[in-house]
Amino acid sequence: MSKFLRIERDGPVVTVTLDRPEARNAITEPEQSREFVDFCDAMANDRSVRAIILTGAGKAFCAGGDVKMMRDRQGMFAGTPFDQRTAYRTTVQTIGNAMYNLEVPMIAAINGHAIGLGLDISLMCDIRIMAEDAVVAESYVKLGIIPGGGGTWLLPRIVGLARASQMTLTGDAINAQTALGYGLVSEILPGADLLDRARAIATSVAANPGHATRMAKRLMREGMDQKLPTHLEMAAAFQALAHHTQDHAEAMDAFLSKRTPEFGDK
Repeated sequence: MSKFLRIERDGPVVTVTLDRPEARNAITEPEQSREFVDFCDAMANDRSVRAIILTGAGKAFCAGGDVKMMRDRQGMFAGTPFDQRTAYRTTVQTIGNAMYNLEVPMIAAINGHAIGLGLDISLMCDIRIMAEDAVVAESYVKLGIIPGGGGTWLLPRIVGLARASQMTLTGDAINAQTALGYGLVSEILPGADLLDRARAIATSVAANPGHATRMAKRLMREGMDQKLPTHLEMAAAFQALAHHTQDHAEAMDAFLSKRTPEFGDK
């Protein structure tokens, strides 16, 4: 099977494109999930990467799963209920775990339909921007199934329980204006401008020391489930690490000297 992810790099910014436009970038093959996990592992181990953009090739961001394969009980949808449970846990759910645990800041440029698992994957990102003609849907119930990719955990945290319940229980799609109003995305743009804006945001993120943005992201992720005293203990430990980096010293010197800092990820 050909590679699913197209990866491009411009300095500290990596753009990863779901590159199966003929299938609307649907995810059904185990190899696709492994590619995602391997990509996240590589990014976690490359401290020179400071920001990642995730987008889709063609007219869709990601159409979720392949409905024909579901109907025909093929691939990850084959076998007994226990086979299918194992398939979910060892394929598409590994994407959510890998993306959620990745400390590199990640921007979803939702260029087209993000449906089901496609929406769930975008929710794993830290920043989401959306083309003005794109739509998103937590549409699993329309196929008689439940959200299996982590959406029921993330969506209420992002848009609130009432709106998440409406999206999840109706399965109805929402447009970009509604997504903006819900706080699901931070900006909507003409499709032609979407990637340029994503690159501008990524460049702004990448202008900061990588250790600081990675640890700040980790604090926000962990803070979703922590009590404040526990969170502050973790923040104190991270801050002590940050104070002893060369990039912190460089940032202070550049600030006081009124010059642009040059960070070395050290």
